[in-house]
Amino acid sequence: MADTPEAIKKSVRTYLIVFLALIVGTILTVLVAEWSVLDFGKHGFDTVDCVIGLTIATIKATLVAAIFMHLNHEKKAVYWLFGSGLCMVCSLAFLTALAMKDPIHDNLFYGKESMTPKMLASPTHR
Repeated sequence: MADTPEAIKKSVRTYLIVFLALIVGTILTVLVAEWSVLDFGKHGFDTVDCVIGLTIATIKATLVAAIFMHLNHEKKAVYWLFGSGLCMVCSLAFLTALAMKDPIHDNLFYGKESMTPKMLASPTHR
């Protein structure tokens, strides 16, 4: 922690720089989503714009965690815990994407046994 007036001035300066970087990041995220000048990829909000927005959000979250939550002064064990949490989130996202690419094709899941009487009575399911 800051004990001297010089250290306090230095930490206040750091907090202000991070605060301004967060404001710029927020404005940049909104501009990427709204302005057609910064529209990368296809017209409208698409995958490229989403990746850019998530990259900006990741940088902002890292700044908040490192500076305001003081993770830049923590021990290695905290970094291992934080990194393992990120690995878990990435693996769960990968498993979700994998499940979306390989849907269930089972008669008991999508067959006539799982349909309601109203669905069975419709002419498209006969």
